[in-house]
Amino acid sequence: MATVEIDRVSKTYRHGVEAIHELSLTINEGELMVLVGPSGCGKTTLLRMVAGLEEISSGQIRIGGRVVNDLSPKERDIAMVFQNYALYPHLTVAENIGFSLRVRRQSKQQIAEKVRAVAGLLGLTEWLDRRPGQLSGGQRQRVAMGRAIVREPKVFLMDEPLSNLDARLRVQMRAEVSSLQRRLGVATIYVTHDQTEAMTMGDRVAVLLDGVLQQCASPQELYQRPVNEFVATFIGSPAMNLYRATLAPDRSRITLGSQELSLSPEVAAEHPRLAEYGGRQMVVGIRPEHLVAAPARDGTVLRAKAELLEALGPEVLVHFSLDAPMVAAPGQGPGAGRQAWGVARTEAGTPIAVGAGVTFGVLPGQLHFFDPESGLSL
Repeated sequence: MATVEIDRVSKTYRHGVEAIHELSLTINEGELMVLVGPSGCGKTTLLRMVAGLEEISSGQIRIGGRVVNDLSPKERDIAMVFQNYALYPHLTVAENIGFSLRVRRQSKQQIAEKVRAVAGLLGLTEWLDRRPGQLSGGQRQRVAMGRAIVREPKVFLMDEPLSNLDARLRVQMRAEVSSLQRRLGVATIYVTHDQTEAMTMGDRVAVLLDGVLQQCASPQELYQRPVNEFVATFIGSPAMNLYRATLAPDRSRITLGSQELSLSPEVAAEHPRLAEYGGRQMVVGIRPEHLVAAPARDGTVLRAKAELLEALGPEVLVHFSLDAPMVAAPGQGPGAGRQAWGVARTEAGTPIAVGAGVTFGVLPGQLHFFDPESGLSL
């Protein structure tokens, strides 16, 4: 086992595009670290630099305390699981799993013993004589993981390994990969664009945007205490609703379009930086699950118009409009200053009609506040 230390690492390509900017991150022994962000944010580039498949422009990468900048992928003692499985179609499952051991010239008996042990761990014992073309997508992904596990590497690197699976199988494989990683206790860097996958699997999650690390924390901390608007809207599904608002000088209420939301003294005390924004504009964030289609007994209300209903079995997503300027977080496209829309997550059977007015209860303790210029959390 080993710790991976990424120390002020940057990657700039010949045409001047900076893919990674002075990024620092430590992955502890036995930890599953998830790299997440929109397409093109640099997460796969960072993974490839750790693997030795991509040269770094500056900084250091250390595995087990050893600087590996100039080491080949083979010398780094890592194992990588790819999105497309990368199995040899003409070899059996057993031969695919044991391929790296054959390259290392281990004895047939050693290879057979290790392959059987890994196959048992992954539930592949009965498929050892099959070829990849005779397996399901989930089974092929298990074979790819088995090939990585059998090497007993210091570090696992996984590049969107579940993205080719259907939705139901992805849910099953998420649980299997997490359980397996914890049993093996090997530091793992896992790249995904799926924030649900990141939140359910990661011990910690590193959120990237344009090659810059935005925040690295536990899934719960990212959800409850995002450091900026981008993290707030990227983590959570549907995304957090962001509105431009004005805080009253006495911090007792915020004006949102033609409406006012009251703020209790407790909320002001929990957010001392609000004292700097009395009488000024700021951005208010409300998660869809913190809006209820009835006035909250200990909260305040938000009046809107229901525009679209999405029935999702036990819940309904209510897309609504209101007369307040909307805000788009970095990386989320245009939106600032336009008429606001939002989403609320409600229970199935809630009496709401498209085109009708709806009153949502807002719990003040669940509000998020951001600086309108920097986008940083208050």
